[in-house]
Amino acid sequence: MMKNKIKSFLYIISGAVLIASCDPTDKPKEVVQQPVEVNEPEIAAINFSVVKEHPHDITSFTEGFLFHDGKLFESTGASPGLPQTRSLFGIVDTATGKIDVKAELDRNTYFGEGMVILKGKVFQVTYKNQKGFIYDAKNFKSLGEFTYTNKEGWGLTTDGKSIIMSDGTSYLTYLDPTNFSVTKILEVAENNRILEDLNELEYIKGFIYANIWMTNTIVKIDPTTGDVVGKMDLSDLAYQSKTKNPNALEMNGIAYDSISNKIMVTGKLWPTIYEIKFPL
Repeated sequence: MMKNKIKSFLYIISGAVLIASCDPTDKPKEVVQQPVEVNEPEIAAINFSVVKEHPHDITSFTEGFLFHDGKLFESTGASPGLPQTRSLFGIVDTATGKIDVKAELDRNTYFGEGMVILKGKVFQVTYKNQKGFIYDAKNFKSLGEFTYTNKEGWGLTTDGKSIIMSDGTSYLTYLDPTNFSVTKILEVAENNRILEDLNELEYIKGFIYANIWMTNTIVKIDPTTGDVVGKMDLSDLAYQSKTKNPNALEMNGIAYDSISNKIMVTGKLWPTIYEIKFPL
């Protein structure tokens, strides 16, 4: 009799456990997964030192900067809010910072942008007109015009074969200098994320160096992959320029002289051109 009572009691307990385990309100607990940290490779910082300082015209809204035959060239834009600015290009006198003007565009029609010299010709682009201008690199006489499909023209450089143009996006467009057809489009990325606002450009020993618009950063780009492989922060130079000229804006200009191995940088309305040195 006692065994039967015990057996009945066990049945009751088992039933209760079964009912409890089948309770529809007993939902499985949500498992919250913690985010996994991905350690991205750090882009190498490019350290530089200032070798020398030269004056720079504080009315120059710098858009292009380069060396050719040992001479420093600069192209500038005419900003609507800055009546002292002009759309021109010429040779910079590093003793005074003044530009010996070789060509000038109508500021009411064109905002001058980047320039490059290739195969005996000067090529200059404009901001929103989708039009460029060609000049003889020796006497600077006009040789004509060209057009491009990019909505905007920003910076120019060359690898010795193609004209390489930025347009404020993450893309660099390679143009044939004879017929201006697009031969290549390179998308630039930093740690697999597209990098926008590519501006003034310079080709130095197999790499493209690009100013990033509205910043004081220059990035080093591998032209075979589009990957950023180095970064240079020129904020200190921008700060120095701002203390000398409160109207100075972001840096925009890097020029490399392959003859003397000199590198010079400046910015929009900066009072100074800095000759800098860094590992190439």
